[in-house]
Amino acid sequence: MATTLDTLLRDAPIPTWFGVGGRASRLAKPRTVDELATLLAIDPNLRILGDGANLLVDDDGIDDLVVSLDSPNTSFTQATIRDDGLVEAGAGFHLFKLMNQTVRAGLAGLEVLAGVPARLGGAIVMNAGGTYGQIADVVERVHALDRNGNRVTLERNEIDFSYRHSGLNHLIITSADLRLKPADVSALELRKKQINDAKAASQPMNAHSAGCCFKNPTLTIDLTHRGQLLGTKGQRVSAGMLIDRAGCKGLRHGTATVSTQHANFLTIDSKATGKARDVIELMREVQRRVLDVLGVQLHREVVVWSRHTEHSE
Repeated sequence: MATTLDTLLRDAPIPTWFGVGGRASRLAKPRTVDELATLLAIDPNLRILGDGANLLVDDDGIDDLVVSLDSPNTSFTQATIRDDGLVEAGAGFHLFKLMNQTVRAGLAGLEVLAGVPARLGGAIVMNAGGTYGQIADVVERVHALDRNGNRVTLERNEIDFSYRHSGLNHLIITSADLRLKPADVSALELRKKQINDAKAASQPMNAHSAGCCFKNPTLTIDLTHRGQLLGTKGQRVSAGMLIDRAGCKGLRHGTATVSTQHANFLTIDSKATGKARDVIELMREVQRRVLDVLGVQLHREVVVWSRHTEHSE
């Protein structure tokens, strides 16, 4: 069997939902936790590629080693659903697939993440969620490697979960245990459909984008615009609403546009002609306008990989 070093791919594409962007100088797909530890010895700063749904890669790519945990028939892409509601799943298991399996098993907790594209590890690192819930609500423990290749297990109370935050970015998640609750299958299926329908009605689901581009900010002051109260100090408000109020809907930079359907979605004209740098510059312009007009600083939810420090976040 080929070793991890033998299976490094050179100048490999990095698939993302935007469908644009540069390539990886090196890419690997380990099949075991031990192989992942070997890769960490090669490059402790390696980057983990999940589903690519919340990622934008700058046009000239990156030098860091990129690692994908999506190889089939490995511990990273397998899941066990137990009768007591405990779900043990690898970090590379697709969240959509896991949600469907747990719903069919009559277990509640993941259906609130309907329409959230991610693999389990990435979903936990960013505490993926939305209006209806977040993955932190069902995480019981996380298994990971630190950057030195040491195995780490963290219980739920040891993880610093908050809005779109876990504090786990310094670790490489390998698997997680989720605690779900028994529920009626038909009720779960209906709830899942309702959430999907609501998202389809309000979001440009078929566009080339990475979903919501910016985190919903918490206001530091009472915010009024044109005589209307938009939110009070300490309240978390919609980034899309702020972008709309700042007059950014339909704003374009090159091949990138702020969606007219949902202002927190930045879209690319097409995978064939789109440029990642156009999205990066448009994000900056949106941030500038929201700050100028409303005095609110937006922070990216989309992760940007770049060779250039000023573009990454």
